[in-house]
Amino acid sequence: MPPLAAGPAAREVVEPFDYRGVRLLESRWSAQFREARDYYLSVPDDDILHGYRKAAGLPAPGAPLGGWCRHNSDTVFGQWLSGMARIYRATGDEAMRDKASRLLAEWAKTIGPDGDCRMGLYAYDKVVCGLVDLHSYADEPSALPLLKRTLEWSMRTFSKERTPETPESTSGKPGEWYTFAENLYRAYELIGDERVKEFADSYLHPGYWNKFARSPEPENAHHVHAYSHVNTFSSVAMVYKMTGDTTYLDIMRNFHDYMQATQCYATGGFGPMERIVPPDGTLGRSLEARNASFETVCGSWAVFKLGRYLTSFTGESRYGDWIEKLFYNGIGASLPITAGGKTFYYSDYRVAGGLKVYKVSRYPCCAGTYIQCVADYHNLIYYRAPFSLYINLYVPSEVRWQGPSGEVTLTQATNYPEEETSALSLTMQQPSRFSLKFRVPGWAENISATVNGAEVVSAPKSGAWAEIDRVWQSGDKIEIRIPMKPRMEPVDSRHPRRVAIVRGPVTLAMDDWVFEEIPQLPALADLERWLVPDRDQPGVFGIAPRDGRQLQAKFRPFYMFGEVTPYRIYHDLDAPPIPVW
Repeated sequence: MPPLAAGPAAREVVEPFDYRGVRLLESRWSAQFREARDYYLSVPDDDILHGYRKAAGLPAPGAPLGGWCRHNSDTVFGQWLSGMARIYRATGDEAMRDKASRLLAEWAKTIGPDGDCRMGLYAYDKVVCGLVDLHSYADEPSALPLLKRTLEWSMRTFSKERTPETPESTSGKPGEWYTFAENLYRAYELIGDERVKEFADSYLHPGYWNKFARSPEPENAHHVHAYSHVNTFSSVAMVYKMTGDTTYLDIMRNFHDYMQATQCYATGGFGPMERIVPPDGTLGRSLEARNASFETVCGSWAVFKLGRYLTSFTGESRYGDWIEKLFYNGIGASLPITAGGKTFYYSDYRVAGGLKVYKVSRYPCCAGTYIQCVADYHNLIYYRAPFSLYINLYVPSEVRWQGPSGEVTLTQATNYPEEETSALSLTMQQPSRFSLKFRVPGWAENISATVNGAEVVSAPKSGAWAEIDRVWQSGDKIEIRIPMKPRMEPVDSRHPRRVAIVRGPVTLAMDDWVFEEIPQLPALADLERWLVPDRDQPGVFGIAPRDGRQLQAKFRPFYMFGEVTPYRIYHDLDAPPIPVW
């Protein structure tokens, strides 16, 4: 493909906080973040570096990580550097920054004088991301020189041949080459070397992207690797950012809508057996097959990026809905990464029942994106504009924003999505007029908001931002109420009676470890009577069959299920009860 024509850069309508100014308050999600941070900090440097040192003929203490990293740490190394840099930017965690700096310094010793880092494109793409982030988010002085040196090598070395994916291949050759442009353009933004831009231009994927140029209903967009083909649209986002060509924004919008209409489960997950599937009922039929329903951690990472790009460029709130689903049902419902690189990989949505289990192989690709996902928690909750502060997710947190009249601190206290309200409070040096905007999910009805107890917003439009524009005072309190009643979501249009039960953004799974009859779901009109809120656990529901029997099984948020705990997410409405004996 010829180099892209230069044009005026696209403008961001709203901006994320770029990992600065947001603090997670105590919650399930902050605990998940802390546990991940502690795990990554604990992995011995010598083990991470072992394969690189050995290949360079240097003393190599420690041992290989094993699994996908049995030879070296290529699968995860760049993403770990990236995640550590983002965590430092978000939290000021000096121990995390120091670890990343040590790893970088020691890895640099293994690189040849000509910049040869002995990596293929798949691993080097991740390293470019890590080096850009270490420079941008951790002020690491050696990152930019290393980036320039290794780019010189990669531009001389990597083949210009690009083999697209086919139904018979996993992700094209070289693997996932079509995701490379995003990080190369990010490197170009730092370096300003036109050769890097032209190198990035050579990794564009118009053969696939252009399927979505004019329609969210393209022909023959399936039979490709799911995660990497969602991820490649972050490269589309960078092309749009650099050129301002709205064709690329249309491509991103249409792809997003195609995924929502034909590819996503109720959880927000996608890609059974790691494939984008034909819109012919394959998604629903996949629930009868293997446990590989959704490549959870990597898939969440790809959607977080795409949704943030789309929100930033369009200013539209609706792109936060997919982010929110995967915040709770994707990465937020995954098992924690743990000793020896045990990593959660696939979510299991099978209609006969599923389990959360770890990937058999240690340190797979999801071990790299896990740290990036949990670092991203700091960069998904809020957006900003000169006169507006936006609330995208309802998560216990605090944000510091430079408003039109000085710094504003907003604190958000909530038990959402188990409960329906979020309480916000404002602290500022002096009164200030600005707009506070909060996302109204596409599924929501009858949202309301009060300021200091007085109602100011009632029943705003679903799928848009609700706005409160006023002169704010320090100490002002806002309460947002988002009613959530259980509903049924069919898996696809060809299986309208194969459904999941969803409440708000959360998919509910039924206990499947109880030795009792598996009940038949009621008609939709009876669902609220059939599900009984648990007195002790908000967001959990008991079952009240019409015949008055007592059942022990409950419906719980998918994120409450731990390792090897049986559950059922999808149910066939026409299936009769399944007796125990």
